[in-house]
Parts: sequence; structure tokens; C-alpha cells
Amino acid sequence: MDRELALEIVRVTEAAALASAQWMGRGVKNEADDAATTAMRTMFDSVNMQGTVVIGEGELDEAPMLYIGEKLGTGDGPEVDIAVDPLEGTNIVAKGYPNAMAVIAVGDRGTLLHAPDMYMEKIVVGPEAAGLIRLTDSIEKTMEIVAKMKNKPLEDVTVTIQERSRHRELIERVRNKGARVNLFDDGDVGAAIAAAMPQTEYDLFVGTGGAPEGVITAAAIKALGGDMQARLLPMSEEERKRCKQMGIDDPGKILSLEDLVAGDDAIFAATGVSSGDLLSGVRLLSGGIAETDSIVMRAKTGTVRFIKTHHRLDQKPHLLMANGA
Repeated sequence: MDRELALEIVRVTEAAALASAQWMGRGVKNEADDAATTAMRTMFDSVNMQGTVVIGEGELDEAPMLYIGEKLGTGDGPEVDIAVDPLEGTNIVAKGYPNAMAVIAVGDRGTLLHAPDMYMEKIVVGPEAAGLIRLTDSIEKTMEIVAKMKNKPLEDVTVTIQERSRHRELIERVRNKGARVNLFDDGDVGAAIAAAMPQTEYDLFVGTGGAPEGVITAAAIKALGGDMQARLLPMSEEERKRCKQMGIDDPGKILSLEDLVAGDDAIFAATGVSSGDLLSGVRLLSGGIAETDSIVMRAKTGTVRFIKTHHRLDQKPHLLMANGA
């Protein structure tokens, strides 16, 4: 992939974030998702690539989507797989909560796992413990490994877990071992990535969340030099059939980072919609200026860029809310 593609992808996440942020705290999630999706699709049309969506937003629900198999880009340039979540955290935006983002992962054609829209068990660490974690290990053993490799006492290890009833026992075991728990509500892409970044206080991400979000996360973890393992958790015969249809013969297989994102290159980009651990949200400044905070990473070079951008909204009328909202 061309290195210029990374910065072009940031323009796409910026557009989605700007469009959806205007729905912050208004109590409606589909309108925010639709705004992000429309802006993302429009901006993709200007990117010089031959893109195919392999993971689309909202595949199994009624929300607007960039559908699997959709062609994006100008039709020239590199052939790439695209995984998108135009608004990671639709409920977050509706409620006005932190940690909503617009996110995209891009890989060379055939490198991104075609993950169905179902649950996935995940574990994520930063570079210090890369190659040492196993999804099948107990959480207690994993925390000991992370503490040793990060050269910190176990009681100073912080484990990020989504606050859900399915994680109640896991949370209790982490606390009983003496470590700290960082709970979050929605937005597991940002939460997982934060656990692999050196500038955060988080050390380990574990739990069960969406499979599509897992693949998007994996692109960022590969760029950061971290590690990730995962396993699909089909809950019905219909979901098991869906795995087969998408080329996954053994849904119970432990998936390595290479299984999730193959090859030596991948691009991850995100722009904050609401402020969180990873990025600041969209800020409306004086004079019709909006500020966005983005991150873009490339696995081939290990480059991580943080980008703050000022946008003249009067020059981007396609991102303004319609219908007087």
C-alpha cells in the first residue's frame, strides 16, 4: 500500500466524526450513525484506491451501513480490504458519553479476516508482553506475565474490561488477584488499543465483544507492535453457518494476530467523536471552526501519528446536519 493512503484514510474518519458529533447527546443513535456513514462513503469516493468492504458497519441490524462487498475509492490505486465502523459507539453519542470514535482498518487485498457480526473473545497486550499471552491461559497467569514484562507490581497492573454481566466473574477474579479493573461501557476498539499504548495507564484488555471490532482493533495492535488473540463465539446454528459462509471452517480456533490481519502491512485510523482515553472529541470553536483529534498507524513502518485538524465548516456544507436538527 502507498504511504499516502494513511493520510487519505484520516480524511475519511474526520468527515465521519464531524458529521456524527452534531448528534451528540440528542438521544438518537441511528441518525448519528447515518450521518457518519453518509459522510464516510462520500469521502471514500475521493480516495485513490480500489477498496472492497470486508467488514461493514451494522451488518445484522437495521442501522445504515457500508455493506460487505461494497466497492469504495476512485477505482485506481492499490487493491485493499476495508473494515469500517463509521461510528463506534452509537449509544455513546446518543447519551453524550465519552469514547465514541469513527474508525477504519485497511489491509492489502485478502489480508483482513472476514469476521461475521457475532461475539468474539479477545485478549490484547502491548509490545512488552507480545508473543507471551495465550487466550487459553487463566487471567491470573496472564496478569502475572504482564506484570513481569512491564516490571511493575501486580497490584499496579490495570486490566480493562467491558462492564457487562457476562464479565462479572472475570472482574471478580482480577480484583481477587490484587490488580485494578478499568471498566468501560461501550467502544471496545478504543479501550483495547489504549491497553497497548505506552502513554496510557492500562496494561491488558480482556473480554468478549464484537468480532468485527476485533479485526479493526487487530490492525492497530499490529502497528503498535503489541499482541492479540481471539476466538469467535457463535451463539446459534445460524451463526455457525454464517462462519462457514464467510470462509471460517473452525469457529472455535484460537486466532492469532496474523490470523486476524495477515501480512506485514495494515493501516488503522480513528477520529474522536467524544473525548476518551485515546482521543479528544470534536470541538466546536469560534468562527465556525471545528477541531478534530485523530490517530493513524501503519504496521509496515510502525509509525503512529496524532493529528489535530481545524475545519472550516462553511467550506464543508455536506457535513452539516439537515432538517434543522
